[in-house]
Amino acid sequence: MAHKEWKVLLIEDDPMVQEVNKDFITTVKGFTVCATAGNGEEGIKLIKEKQPDLVILDVYMPKKDGIKTLQEIRKQKLEVDVIVVSAAKDKETISLMLQNGAADYILKPFKLERMRQALEKYKQYKQKIEANDTLSQEQLDAILNIPQQAVQDLPKGLNHFTMNEVTAFLKQQTASLSAEEVAKALGIARVTARRYLDYLEKNGMIKLDVQYGGVGRPVNRYVFKG
Repeated sequence: MAHKEWKVLLIEDDPMVQEVNKDFITTVKGFTVCATAGNGEEGIKLIKEKQPDLVILDVYMPKKDGIKTLQEIRKQKLEVDVIVVSAAKDKETISLMLQNGAADYILKPFKLERMRQALEKYKQYKQKIEANDTLSQEQLDAILNIPQQAVQDLPKGLNHFTMNEVTAFLKQQTASLSAEEVAKALGIARVTARRYLDYLEKNGMIKLDVQYGGVGRPVNRYVFKG
């Protein structure tokens, strides 16, 4: 039986942002905000009390910030999914949150459509997972939106972990990026980023956007096709 409604806990220290996020979330069918918390300590208690399906988590907060909160959620094995909504855009924070299992990362300020996209994607994922007791590789790939090209053997020197990191990062971007920008965001060498981007472009998973400026060579920029 499909899950009809998902309970959301907002962990955000700014009351005005709390209200804006609450309004955004409740416009998406199937989601309700069951509680709000002003810091991570209060958030952990409410997760245990309210047992939400999903947490919308800020990073910059008093008492216990979002990084420590997410690490504590994982340490205590609390069964809840997390989407980060934060102004923190440094690669260390983003990497830490994704490594600790954040399902999505939305940068402030953001538009309603970006929140809607994240929640709809989460809803589809949960519905498909809950509809099956066991999953085949093909079903799992479809749920995770892994294109067939991504499950093929990669050329020598490329690995699936970095490929997934590059692909996931590009999916979150609205503007095209250069190899240097991708490399800087993910903490890898520019030449390494270029190899993955070239592979993804060759296999039709991203688009090449050649931009001509003033003097100098044109810049190859890449954007996800999805």
